[in-house]
Amino acid sequence: MNTLQKIAREVPEDKKIADFSVGDTIRADVSIVEGDKERIQSLNGTVISRRGSGIAETVTIRRVSYGQGVEHVLPLYSPRLARIQVLRRGKVRRSKLYYIRHQQGKSARIKELR
Repeated sequence: MNTLQKIAREVPEDKKIADFSVGDTIRADVSIVEGDKERIQSLNGTVISRRGSGIAETVTIRRVSYGQGVEHVLPLYSPRLARIQVLRRGKVRRSKLYYIRHQQGKSARIKELR
């Protein structure tokens, strides 16, 4: 049995991850440590990919900040990830939305699932 499988058995079952998929707009609250202080920082963005499985699952969120694209890759079962809140559901037909990196303006928008 490898190390990852041993750690997977120790993960508490009460760690609930919000039900979201690619194309959704989410707010991820991440714990940031600066010196001896710890604070919560919110990262808003559109989910452009989910990869991995089990405790090794990661999610990539993207947003445009001051005209510059910013992407964050977050491990879903990290102790630094406080919570994930779904702000908006997106209607997409792809499992990876990497093409959005090259889009601007209206073409970079994702339709809302109603």
